[in-house]
Amino acid sequence: MLEEVFRPSFINVKLESSEKEELFAEMLETFIRNGVEIDRDKAMEALKSREEKMTTGIVPGVAIPHSVCPGVTKVVGAIGISKNGIEFGSLDGKPVHVVLMFLFGENCTGLHLRVMQKIAFILKDEDFVNKILALPSAEAVYNEICSLEESVE
Repeated sequence: MLEEVFRPSFINVKLESSEKEELFAEMLETFIRNGVEIDRDKAMEALKSREEKMTTGIVPGVAIPHSVCPGVTKVVGAIGISKNGIEFGSLDGKPVHVVLMFLFGENCTGLHLRVMQKIAFILKDEDFVNKILALPSAEAVYNEICSLEESVE
């Protein structure tokens, strides 16, 4: 399933952002650059609104910002990696290094839940962040995510 949600071109292994809102803008550009037809301002507002309810930085070193987004018809995902870390307001108060961002269509509740469940299983690997940070390319990150998904099925 995740091999269809992510693509190597949606993976940025050198995020430049240092704080949350800047990160959202940088990752939304990844979607736009790859042809996802979204209204940047509405997508930003949806992500910020979701984040105000509760931080999505709930796993040490990882954030999972996600929201329903007007114009999206299924689920699209992007991955961002920051060696320096991003101030995110995480539950543990520490910076995040791996960001898994999802935009969902309004009628995709079931798919939304299945994707989040897959991610939860992958994140049970205590060495997930270190594995991802050690990978040299978007293709390697994509292959690792797909491999991790297969190992939990």
